[in-house]
Amino acid sequence: MNAECGNLAAIESWRSLTRLRLSIRLRKPKAPRTTQSPPVPQYQPSKRQILLGRVQTIALCGAVFLAGWNDGTLGPLLPRIQEVYHLGYLIVSLLFICQCIGSITGAVLTISLTPKLGFGKMLILAPLTQVVGYSLQAAALPFPVFALSCFLNGIGVSVLDAQANGYVAGFARNPESKMGYVQAAYGAGIFAAPLVSTQFAQLQHWSFHYLVSLGLTLSNILILFVVFRAKTQDECLAQLGQAATEKGTSANSPMRQVLTMKTLHLMALFLFVHVGVGVAIAGWTVTFMETVRGGGPSAGYIAAGFAGGITLGRIILIWVNKKIGENRGVYLYSLIAIGLQLVVWLVPSLIGGAISVAFIGLLSGPIYPLALNRAAKLFPPWLLTATMSWMAAMATVGGAVVPFVAGAISSKAGIKSIQPVILAMMVTMLFLWMLIPKHI
Repeated sequence: MNAECGNLAAIESWRSLTRLRLSIRLRKPKAPRTTQSPPVPQYQPSKRQILLGRVQTIALCGAVFLAGWNDGTLGPLLPRIQEVYHLGYLIVSLLFICQCIGSITGAVLTISLTPKLGFGKMLILAPLTQVVGYSLQAAALPFPVFALSCFLNGIGVSVLDAQANGYVAGFARNPESKMGYVQAAYGAGIFAAPLVSTQFAQLQHWSFHYLVSLGLTLSNILILFVVFRAKTQDECLAQLGQAATEKGTSANSPMRQVLTMKTLHLMALFLFVHVGVGVAIAGWTVTFMETVRGGGPSAGYIAAGFAGGITLGRIILIWVNKKIGENRGVYLYSLIAIGLQLVVWLVPSLIGGAISVAFIGLLSGPIYPLALNRAAKLFPPWLLTATMSWMAAMATVGGAVVPFVAGAISSKAGIKSIQPVILAMMVTMLFLWMLIPKHI
């Protein structure tokens, strides 16, 4: 009995000691938890903000459509311009150079003036240069004035394109898809322009085509003003429920930052060649098909087929881009396009060449928006408009230099040489893409 009592006392003592330890442990202050940044709230726009974002995207599509319209106009009109002004391939190619210089000027204006004037005001002011340019071209003034008009149009197109791309890249909701739609609008522009300019090229008042361009430009200015109200980019994005763009801490000017980014220059050089090849195909393939393949004036519609392919490619291949990614997409589309370019060069068939050109456009279409999506991931958000402007300017320079070089070679070696030149530039473009990093 005494043993049992002793055991019970021992058990009770052990229980008391356990309760005492537990109470001490509970009273002991807890170690401070490691401070963690609160989770970033997901962007959840309202239905009204989603609708407004779509309206803004459509308005920017109209601006980029006008850029494509401007670039797609010249090709079918080149033979008529040569006839009216009595020019050879080399001199008429100076029109591409004038537009190139205008694009560089537009890039410099975008980078230097956008921080001062803001996104909305630049959208309104830029097309005013096109109003002057198209007015002069419609009057069919002497060739130097016509070339000056191309310079003015290049300024407006460059600024609009950069502002639109920089704004769309800043969207928090589906920026990749919207970039595809905006660039498809560019393709729609270069598709629609040859359909109209080919008709005017056969009329006595061929320059009246630029009255159509003038009307589109004035409508574009009105739409951009109504939608964006000359507000800054942060103010417009705030209407969509997005926070202001983070600002950089560098004391350097935007121009200096842009000029010191090696990856940006690689990307710009890639777009230089890519757009140059596209403009050369749209501009000189018409002349090639008329001269070498025996096509008549209706060969201008081949440029429309190429542009239509670009437009469709930027829309119907969006799902393919999402599945295979930007890197593989550019490789795949480029390799197939190179094979089709060999068909255009080596197979003596007008119909076969026209079909191949259309499919080259289909596969080339997604490459530009894929490159811009890659750029949006590589460069800081506060420099997106500046970097997009520089890339757009270099792309337009390519759209001038490559066709000019092709025209200069054609003036010496004949128009047949245009196809191997285009093929060589396509291979160069593929090599440049290999040098662009996936991450910085």
